[in-house]
Amino acid sequence: MPATFPRTTFSLFMPVTLQDLGWNNHFQRAFDAVAKPGWMPGRLIRETKINFTALLDGGEDVDAVVSGKLWHDAATDAELPAVGDWVAIDPGEAGDEAVIRSILPRQTCFSRKAPGKSSAEQVLGTNVDIVAVVTEPGTDFNPRRMERYFTLIRRSGASPLILLNKTDLFSREEVENAMQILRELSPECAIISISALHNRGITEFRKCLSKGKTICIVGSSGVGKSTLVNTLLGDEWLWTGEVNEVTGKGRHTTVARELVLLKHGGLLIDNPGIREIQMWTDEHTLRESFADLTELAHECKFADCSHGKDSGCAIRKAVDEGKLDKERYLNFLNLENEIARLAKRQKKRQMNVERAGKRDRKVQARNYEDRVELERRHKPNHRSHD
Repeated sequence: MPATFPRTTFSLFMPVTLQDLGWNNHFQRAFDAVAKPGWMPGRLIRETKINFTALLDGGEDVDAVVSGKLWHDAATDAELPAVGDWVAIDPGEAGDEAVIRSILPRQTCFSRKAPGKSSAEQVLGTNVDIVAVVTEPGTDFNPRRMERYFTLIRRSGASPLILLNKTDLFSREEVENAMQILRELSPECAIISISALHNRGITEFRKCLSKGKTICIVGSSGVGKSTLVNTLLGDEWLWTGEVNEVTGKGRHTTVARELVLLKHGGLLIDNPGIREIQMWTDEHTLRESFADLTELAHECKFADCSHGKDSGCAIRKAVDEGKLDKERYLNFLNLENEIARLAKRQKKRQMNVERAGKRDRKVQARNYEDRVELERRHKPNHRSHD
């Protein structure tokens, strides 16, 4: 059974203002620039295969479909509406289906590369203030995966937060060791030790939540995300279940991405368990996430050092001398190669799209004169005087 928030969630503490949902001057100006009479601002809280649900000023929710223009103008799926987006909604006449006419510019966007061999971006949450990664000191704890999270969060524009869950099941030494590793990976990241099942550390976590602030919760299946959300909501809204001690996988996990307004302030986007953390970022962000390696790279003998078998590599020297963790070094190389492959696939995809576009235009024009006119119209500097 899909784990979804019931519509009655919001009626428990109405009325709800736009400011409760994260509305600010940035979104107001953007809305004023596109809105037509009768249009309303709303924030998308859930997505289905056929439509979206938006929450409006006052706490009313409305189902809406994407306009044909918005759909066709989107170059990629990532440019279509996503949970967390602020949108301009046209309610239409009585009995009409509400339509999403515009997406207001996002302040932040937390994404990853879509699973598999695709070169597409998958949006996990927009207009997010904090991305909270839930992990635990046991089988789920993986420093290399955490480095990937930190890199993606940095690119998104949101602030990172680590929730080290299930600490009641591990010794103090195991918990401290995990926290120390996380501090070394990202000194600026806040880390909170919690036990969602026993309500430990939740008070400290709640301090991160405030009116209008959105937090996106991510993590592997079985780390206790649903239990944490249940604790925050104060009821069993989500399905939870036992975790297999061998595989570390849960039987019942969140399967639908959804945004929910918390009773005591703040908003939460809960994501399904993430199996793959494939990179959707650029080389600059990677360098920032691995600042220590970037500094070492300045000491390499050659400016174009690949940090592999090149002679005079300062990074490899630091690994050999035990000054740099070998696994961190290898993960850096893996991420660098992954980002390069993604850029190559994106370039190839763009070339294919351009070729297809040119081919389609030629099919439209069967004679030479029409083809010349079509090519002239599609030149970048061409201006239509029609």
